[in-house]
Amino acid sequence: MPRDLEPEVLRLELIELGDAFRAYQQRTEPDLAVLATLHDRKARAFDLWADASGDESLRHEARRAEKAAQTTLEMHANRTGQPLGDGPVVERLLTRSQAASARTVLDYVAAHSPHPEAEVRLAVLMLTLRSARAGIGNVTGQDLTGWLQGDAEQVVERLVASDWLRLPGTVAELMASRPEDPVAITVPALLPEQSRPFAFGKTTRARISGWAQKVVGDRKIRKKKATAAGRLLALYTAAHTRPDGRLGHADDDGLRLDQLAVFCALPPEQIAEQAGLLIAAGWLAEADTAGDRLRGQLAERALPLGGLL
Repeated sequence: MPRDLEPEVLRLELIELGDAFRAYQQRTEPDLAVLATLHDRKARAFDLWADASGDESLRHEARRAEKAAQTTLEMHANRTGQPLGDGPVVERLLTRSQAASARTVLDYVAAHSPHPEAEVRLAVLMLTLRSARAGIGNVTGQDLTGWLQGDAEQVVERLVASDWLRLPGTVAELMASRPEDPVAITVPALLPEQSRPFAFGKTTRARISGWAQKVVGDRKIRKKKATAAGRLLALYTAAHTRPDGRLGHADDDGLRLDQLAVFCALPPEQIAEQAGLLIAAGWLAEADTAGDRLRGQLAERALPLGGLL
């Protein structure tokens, strides 16, 4: 792994993953549920590494890891006599405290995005996470096009024009930047001399940024050509789950459509359509927008990215 690999959160995940595999090898007894989780993490990390580097051999390794995760789960089910999905406890990317911090960031972005459009809000969210600690973060053109596809350059221009974002050079230079030479962007509202909207430390920032990157970059959601609004909905649903994957707190069941609509920059009546796309992508197992709430559940494959309420 290159020492200067960007984004930083990907480098940290690959380091942690290597440590986790080595720790597993030191076990005196195998635990196939844990091993399957490690293979699944490897698949997601190598997909992101392939995106960052353009090396398609890494994509091949990601597919091998996916197959290894499935085979290991099947072996676990055969040994324990449990159906797939009923056995191991989910190993989540975010702790409960980190999930609460992630929700703080989502709320902040909903209140402070300089423009209401979903594309702008998604960019603001991802750039906020890159620069949350000191107002400065490293970003590449590949990052931006991965988040926003063909809308990236226009969105960046709007953020610069509103002075929400400052660049050391031009927008064109940022869009042309590569992982080996990222651009140090500045978000003035997050500089140390401003009031601090976030109290979390470096590790939590990296964890939340990695969590958001995995949701936004989810391969199956990308294959369904989800819009920025759909990716925002995926983020919001992932951030607001119970341990069983159900959406929202148990006492009020589900997520308020008016709050979802504001965050995703959609009319409330369009939430059902976007939720349907997430079901098709295997992100949600089910969804219902009857009344004033989105009720549903994360699909099993998305449970590791669920942020516990």
